[in-house]
Amino acid sequence: MKELDIAKFGGTSVGTYEAMESSYKVAVSNPATRVVVASACSGVTNILVELASGACNAQKIDENLGKLSDIHSQIIEKLGSPKELSDFVQSHLKEIRNLAFEANMGRSDELTDRIVSNGELMSTYIFAWMFNHFGTKAVWFDVRRVMRTDSQFGCAAPMPEVVRSLCQEQLTPLVSGDAIVVTQGFIAQNSVGQTTTLGRGGSDFSAALLGEALDATSISIWTDVPGVYTTDPRLVPHAKCIPELTYNEAAEMATFGAKILHPSTLVPAVRRGIPVYVGSSREPDKGGTWVRLKTESHPAFRAVALRKNQSLIVLSSPKMVGASGFLAKVFEVFARYKRSVDLVTTSEVSIAITLDAGTNTSGVSHAIPDDMLEELRGFCHVKVESGLSLVAIIGNKMADIPGLTSDALSAISDFPVKMICYGASSHNLCFLLNADDAPEALVKIHKHLLEK
Repeated sequence: MKELDIAKFGGTSVGTYEAMESSYKVAVSNPATRVVVASACSGVTNILVELASGACNAQKIDENLGKLSDIHSQIIEKLGSPKELSDFVQSHLKEIRNLAFEANMGRSDELTDRIVSNGELMSTYIFAWMFNHFGTKAVWFDVRRVMRTDSQFGCAAPMPEVVRSLCQEQLTPLVSGDAIVVTQGFIAQNSVGQTTTLGRGGSDFSAALLGEALDATSISIWTDVPGVYTTDPRLVPHAKCIPELTYNEAAEMATFGAKILHPSTLVPAVRRGIPVYVGSSREPDKGGTWVRLKTESHPAFRAVALRKNQSLIVLSSPKMVGASGFLAKVFEVFARYKRSVDLVTTSEVSIAITLDAGTNTSGVSHAIPDDMLEELRGFCHVKVESGLSLVAIIGNKMADIPGLTSDALSAISDFPVKMICYGASSHNLCFLLNADDAPEALVKIHKHLLEK
């Protein structure tokens, strides 16, 4: 089979002219790269989310539009200020302005998706122009033509079979041609033509979905760090790049807070067995991390991850003793309010559950619904504690290692532990801690287990 690489570039990789030029060189250095997927320029999505919030007056709207104009104009100027590029960006800024005023009259996730999608449309149009500017034939492609989802605005679910059919019909002929296809991550469209998004960080997901649909032989995720590290190098200076990971290890790391890969990215790759490479667009020569079905190494401890903005809900009732159906009743409530449960531990009379209490994929607060808590209080006592963080140790066959829990606990003996979760997977051991304690605990666990 002919090699086909889907190269995805994040916001920092296309955030300035210099970053975009470096990413261009990375893309053209691999002859197998025929599809380039890019995020919005760094900082743009946050500005667009603010404009979509409905909380910006006319002055604030114009101020934010000025910031958006500056970000894109600085790149366009270094490309010689072609009128076509300037007109394209200005037309989108005009649309953003109109939609921002519409949001002031009443925000919605549907409107937010329409607003934030402009970031990817502008960055990729400029990026495609850069390819042609430097003599590499490229075509700009609106991914909404093939990326079909449901109508869950803000975090839409893709329809892989429909995506595959549309890609085979519309993208395969382009990929087989002599031009590189430059398209967008993150954005999509439902069956009636409304713009949707795959959620914050969803550009990785987009690249994987396109890779699956086009039968790619590899997917390259280009970011601002050279690969996946044993933990966040900003918090732990001795963190090291991991040469290879299994899909399971990478999925665990992503789920528990590692920011390099979007948690959903690996699902399409796993379905097709597509290897994923993670590297730095700034320093491609430094190497990176391959994520595959199987790896040569299987260390007991692979990495430590930190997940912030966690809430702990403890549900207790004497009726649990010797009774059946209590857990089912609890989870029915969570399902009705579409709240995903992360960790669960139980005792004879209580259940402890963690929920992500950050922001949802449109940047809107993911606070626990009061109505849900009231419904739970109808049949049990409810205690909620916020301001917590989750520290997860990622490894292999951890259940077979004698003394693992005591070894890990000794590293964080100075901190109160709110919850321990272990046993559901042989790949992780999780601790729930106070948010202020978590960074230091992360450093100590990494030193104790991964710096030996």
